[in-house]
Amino acid sequence: MTEQVTLADIRAAADRISDTVVRTPLVPFAPADPGRPLWIKPESLQPTAAFKLRGAYNKIKQLLPEARERGVVAHSSGNHARSVAWLAQRLGLRAVIVMPDTAPPNKIDIVRSLGAEVVLVPPALRDTHGFVLAEQHGYLPVPPFDDAAVVAGQGTVGLEIMEDLPDADVVLVPVSGGGLAAGVATAVKALRPRTLVIGVEPELASDAAQSLREGRRVAWEPEQTYRTVADGLRTNVLGVVPWEQIRRHLDGIVTVSEEQTLDAVRRLALDARLVAEPSGAVTFAAYLAGETAGRHVAILSGGSVNPQLLADVLTEPTRQEALHGH
Repeated sequence: MTEQVTLADIRAAADRISDTVVRTPLVPFAPADPGRPLWIKPESLQPTAAFKLRGAYNKIKQLLPEARERGVVAHSSGNHARSVAWLAQRLGLRAVIVMPDTAPPNKIDIVRSLGAEVVLVPPALRDTHGFVLAEQHGYLPVPPFDDAAVVAGQGTVGLEIMEDLPDADVVLVPVSGGGLAAGVATAVKALRPRTLVIGVEPELASDAAQSLREGRRVAWEPEQTYRTVADGLRTNVLGVVPWEQIRRHLDGIVTVSEEQTLDAVRRLALDARLVAEPSGAVTFAAYLAGETAGRHVAILSGGSVNPQLLADVLTEPTRQEALHGH
């Protein structure tokens, strides 16, 4: 039976990670429609520029003696990789990170700069090769999403939202492997069941939306999900642990286009003064396109944007170049 994550698990995680993880604020979005006020939760302000630090630290800290003895291995397109590498550097652990060879160069470079060994593989092997290395060398796996401790750590984002805005009506959360969406939905629904928790995916990588519609985990081929510019949302199937939480607690999943996503990156930079990677901007894109009423929170999950992509997006006439060239 799949292990279920509870509000108590999330609260315990919040205490466990509080010595390292930043408690990010809710930033009001001034240009928002008065009938649909918006607050942005900028996880881009974490030391590793994304929410992934929460789950990775909650997992590693509970198994620290084992991690020190064995070293750790993780697989990721970038943000989880950076978080595990950063934690390993701080805690004195050996870290091996499996990354797809299509990952943005800036994300690969920063993981290497933190002292981790990077193993580049074709996208089809990204989610499996780390476990092969763990079996061969004895490393402790630190999964990016399909793990109860990781889900509980990511759920601390939802806990903080409800502490800071207890009457939130709608919480928008990105969906990839599902760890963040599962944790946030679990926390929010436990504290205020009538608050809507809506997942957001790119149209070009909407396996989770299809899964929720059909009531089963649906896998897409990497060739499909890797079409999206939102490289952090290219996971092609929901994790087993997140899926159980998502189908119980998530109210729905909406999708956004590539153009809407890049427009959201631009507007976040210019109107909210927040740097977001495309994966982190999808929730803001959904807010701009949506019709739900009441007090909204959009989780800006990460800010590790390719500098050239950001430059192209901010130059209005070249946004189509950004869309097709990165």
